Amino acid sequence: MQNSRRKFIKQSAIASAGVYLGTMGMSAKSYAKIIGANDRVRVGVVGFSDRFRSSLFPSFLNHNKELNFEIAAVSDLWKLRREEGQAFLKEKTGTVVKAFRNNDELYQMKNLDAVIIATADFQHALHTIEAVKANCDAYVEKPFAETMEDNKAAFKAVKDSNRIVQIGSQRRSGTNYKAAADFIKEGKFGDITMVELTWNVNQPGRWRRPDLVAKCKEEDTDWKRFLMNRPYEEWDPRKYLEYRLFWPYSSGMPGQWMSHQIDTVHWFTGLQHPRSVVANGGIYQWKDGRRNWDTTTAVFDYGKENDPENGFQVTFGSRMHNGDEHPAEIYYSNGGELNLITNKVSPKGGLSAKAAAAMNMKANLLPEVNLAENAVKVAASANTGADILTSSHMLNWMECVRSRKQPNAPVEAGYYHSIANIMTNAAVRTGAKATFDSKNQEVIADGKVFKY
Repeated sequence: MQNSRRKFIKQSAIASAGVYLGTMGMSAKSYAKIIGANDRVRVGVVGFSDRFRSSLFPSFLNHNKELNFEIAAVSDLWKLRREEGQAFLKEKTGTVVKAFRNNDELYQMKNLDAVIIATADFQHALHTIEAVKANCDAYVEKPFAETMEDNKAAFKAVKDSNRIVQIGSQRRSGTNYKAAADFIKEGKFGDITMVELTWNVNQPGRWRRPDLVAKCKEEDTDWKRFLMNRPYEEWDPRKYLEYRLFWPYSSGMPGQWMSHQIDTVHWFTGLQHPRSVVANGGIYQWKDGRRNWDTTTAVFDYGKENDPENGFQVTFGSRMHNGDEHPAEIYYSNGGELNLITNKVSPKGGLSAKAAAAMNMKANLLPEVNLAENAVKVAASANTGADILTSSHMLNWMECVRSRKQPNAPVEAGYYHSIANIMTNAAVRTGAKATFDSKNQEVIADGKVFKY
């Protein structure tokens, strides 16, 4: 209805332009500004986080003038971040945006069209529900959900609406990933036999914010509202700001990193979730009070549920005490590998003529293919800090808000990567093999439905 209203206003204004321009002494430039304002998409920021400031906002700035989008408001529970956000956005845009203490206040604002959600991991799904119920389109950071209760509720809310929701799985807007998806879906790669996913760092301060934690006081925020539907705990500024280290506010490695990589498995294969997951690991290096592991190895069985004899294995490994943060995604088939570090398909490891001859078989070797050869890069200004993938993904969302087409990473992408994340977390928390009950859409571990 909002879009129809804007269209009517714009068309009416154009039809009357000849009369009003002359009688009111209005210049064509002034008139254009009015038309532009009527057609402008007004965006609210839900959570003035580092992710928004350093990547999402620069990506937004790459495209907002062309598509006539503007930041109109910021909502943050913490007084410090709320004031910082208002000042930052005024400096960057030259416009005073409204600042709200919470989302209830934000959604009372008139003419709010869309939101960018970059809050704590466990809040994403719940904040998506709030957005679509307020008739707003949304760009939602991953992970989409950390429990199946939240996952199912948010999925239903989005599907029951007519809102455009983009999940922050930006690989889906990468030309190299699109080329890889096409290569596999067209049958050129052959059957996938295994996928190796890794994401390693060596950063003692990763997800730690001691200086910021020292500034965070309970009286300056809303702890109960922050907890949303999680079990009540006493105020803890570390859990408020370093939530990625503490379940049930984040699953840590699965939600932060694996969600990106496992999404490509679902996208490339059309499979919606693993058949089972086991995991092992622990807190081996950074004994700083965290609850989430600093070392994780998870092993997935993927394939059709009604065909247990066919499928493939996926492994995810992550460590926070050794690594240079160059995430690796390598797909293997009998004929070679598809390597998303090098963006090349190659016959490496494929069935050679010598090995095949011993079994009276034919060699099976993939051709050399450069997945990035014809990639068209999305413009990203060097001084904004926006990376190519996020800039491209933000552009796709903004274009879909205009066209009302489904974006590259619709709500289904978030729903499915969340199933894999929750299964992994269930295996981590229980020590049991996690499976998925497709009929009831529940994660099962240790013979029970996994919740926390």
